Amino acid sequence: MSSAIFKNFLGDAPDWYKQTILAFLVINPILYFICIATSLPAGTILGWVILAEFIFTLAMTFKCHPLPPGGLIALQAVILGLTTTSQVYYEISLNLKVILLLMFMVAGIFFMKDLLLFIFTKLLLKVKNKTTVSLLFVFAAAFLSAFLDALTVTAVLISVAVGFYTVYHQAASGKDYLDEHDLNDDSHLDDNESVNLEKFKLFLCNLLMHGAVGTALGGVCTIVGEPQNLLIASIAEWDFIEFFMRMAPISMPVLIAGMFTTLFLERFKVFGYGAQLPERVRDILQAFDDDQTANLTDQVKAKLLVQLIVGLILMFSLAFSIAAVGLIGLMIIILLTSFTGIIEEKELGKAFEEALPFTALLVVFFAVVAVIHDQHLFKPVIDYVFLQAVELQAPLFFIANGILSMISDNVFVATIYINEIKAALDSGEISRDQFDALAVAINTGTNLPSVATPNGQAAFLFLLTSSVAPLIGLSYLRMVKLALPYTIVLSSVGLTAIFYYF
Repeated sequence: MSSAIFKNFLGDAPDWYKQTILAFLVINPILYFICIATSLPAGTILGWVILAEFIFTLAMTFKCHPLPPGGLIALQAVILGLTTTSQVYYEISLNLKVILLLMFMVAGIFFMKDLLLFIFTKLLLKVKNKTTVSLLFVFAAAFLSAFLDALTVTAVLISVAVGFYTVYHQAASGKDYLDEHDLNDDSHLDDNESVNLEKFKLFLCNLLMHGAVGTALGGVCTIVGEPQNLLIASIAEWDFIEFFMRMAPISMPVLIAGMFTTLFLERFKVFGYGAQLPERVRDILQAFDDDQTANLTDQVKAKLLVQLIVGLILMFSLAFSIAAVGLIGLMIIILLTSFTGIIEEKELGKAFEEALPFTALLVVFFAVVAVIHDQHLFKPVIDYVFLQAVELQAPLFFIANGILSMISDNVFVATIYINEIKAALDSGEISRDQFDALAVAINTGTNLPSVATPNGQAAFLFLLTSSVAPLIGLSYLRMVKLALPYTIVLSSVGLTAIFYYF
């Protein structure tokens, strides 16, 4: 009876969701009291359970946004005493730059969508070979991520993919305007268009995953590529050039290997890759491009010019780190809206719809990170590595960081490990040369194997929870499958380079 009453409070949610929520709310307290009664380490056991449950919610993203169930798990962790609200706030404050980036930079990219769609449509139509297009996406994402931020580049890719999907869906449905509900409704398409749409979804899936992996390939190279890079560089006291040079013996072979992996996947059409752009879709995109080009009025040209200039300002600002990335994003919003005539609140609000749910999810994730920190879930791994021979420590740090980054956040893992080896350096346990080698292993270990799952990198998680993911059927398991060959190659080449170089 009480179960039925509880389920009614969940409204029209599907039964599997109600049952999952009920299980989460009942299992953890029961497990907690069992641990207390039997003198088992409740914190450690429940900490790993909480982490596993949160990963499960991410895996179900295609059916349900992970914020509600993930948020309940985080609340339960605080109530059970696995962490405190103060520690959660501390983790959030450490990652304030990432939160500001999501709030403002992603919205800024939204106001550049016309220019981005214009450029990428030209690229897609001019280069008809799928393998070449894929290599261009990987290289462009890697190059941009080395000087910008991976989340920013991912936001660009998402905006472009949504633009392509909308253009085709609009033409196939015969409608002049489509809202979010229309984009998710394929029932009004005839059989031929439905087949073309499914092929187009696979094509976009391929390109987005190539681009997402490209952000990891470029992000590992420089200080500004990933959030943890800046932290590692500041603790190691490396400037931009020194950081790049120290990473190059590992990052450059991995970049080359990543490009060859793209070539192999597209050439042999394995692991879900090799999907081609249907000719019907190409014709529609070509007609759209011709129409856009023919109707380039002075006002439209001025708007595109403003977006181009602001885009250059964006790249310059990020490359020279004139301010925190999120603040640069706010500047971009102000410039684009001011000089393109976007002055109504309802027009401004649309830009924030994409990022704010993910921002809230990221804050919930920091609560899970706080549990990992307070319960010292990763400490046994660190202690084990320091007991090994000096020549094995760098490869073992690479492996340990890689595995933990697959199930946790790579920024958090890097933060824990770099602080541990800095403490070891300050206490005289390790030499400066050993510290430098371990710092390289930590950076590459958290950046490369973490592509295995959306958990490891914020850019991958952002892609999974974005509006484009359900449109093209990009689920958690599909992302893992598409990332698998890259995970194997990047991790193997990175580990081999660590062994050889150190």
